[in-house]
Amino acid sequence: MIPFHELLFFALAALVLVISPGPNMIYLISRTITQGRKAGLTSLAGVICGFMFHIVMVSFGLTAILFAVPYAYFVLKTLGTIYLLYLAYQAIKPNSRNIFDVDKNIKIDAPKKLFSVGFLTNVLNPKVAVFYLSFFPQFIKTEYGSVLTQSLELGITQVFVSFSINFIIVLTAAKAALFFAKNPLWIRVQKWFMASVLTFLAVKMALSKAK
Repeated sequence: MIPFHELLFFALAALVLVISPGPNMIYLISRTITQGRKAGLTSLAGVICGFMFHIVMVSFGLTAILFAVPYAYFVLKTLGTIYLLYLAYQAIKPNSRNIFDVDKNIKIDAPKKLFSVGFLTNVLNPKVAVFYLSFFPQFIKTEYGSVLTQSLELGITQVFVSFSINFIIVLTAAKAALFFAKNPLWIRVQKWFMASVLTFLAVKMALSKAK
């Protein structure tokens, strides 16, 4: 089992990453604003199932990679550092999109389609797999037991954090869109804060040592 304090730090890192705008968040917000909370929650169910798919695949993959490939930790750490710096840049790049600016003319979709698109948006997003493969090894230590068990433990923690935050986003999307429309300064503050935290995590990851 991973010690509670390390699991707590991972949860904090997962929190920062889940509030970093990406395809999942944009999809959930657009469906919620245009089709209502029920549509947003249905879409969220699909997104969470997509996370579960990645977690199972990556957990078994990590177990094989870390034990079979020399220097795998260094490669994954480098991937993770680059990925976090990429996210930091995406947060503050010029003319980056306001995630609450959505096309109000999106057609109404059936629940089955909302779930399916949410699921596929996550499953077919290679960045999700890259995040798991590059980030999980930073918190896994052989002395804590099975690599597979630790990977699943981290995955469940990440899914819980992701579900909690995205659930709040779905419930408050319309009000948040109105608030940010009236207070554009907060958009810039949020972007620079996000970029700063992501850069900190990237530096920490780059300086971490093999377990």
